[in-house]
Amino acid sequence: MEAFFQIIQVNQDLIFIVILSIFLGIEVISHVPSVLHTPLMSGANAIHGVVIIGAIIVMGEASPDDYLALTLGFLAVILGTLNVVGGFVVTDRMLEMFKKKK
Repeated sequence: MEAFFQIIQVNQDLIFIVILSIFLGIEVISHVPSVLHTPLMSGANAIHGVVIIGAIIVMGEASPDDYLALTLGFLAVILGTLNVVGGFVVTDRMLEMFKKKK
């Protein structure tokens, strides 16, 4: 438990930046008009391919004994992949609305 508090103390600035970015993201997203919400979010989800690449790099650089880095990297790959696929599914559904009906 003491090691956990030490990690928090060492990374206090980074944790603060992450918390502030969460609040900033919520504020920005809440002011987007509903007409633009779906295209913007589907595009943003597609950009999460960068997250997948970063997670693969983290997993590749981690030592085999570093279970925390491997677990977080694996989780980031899974969640990033779900986000990318979800973004493309939403975009496909959105584009289906503009096709002519037969």
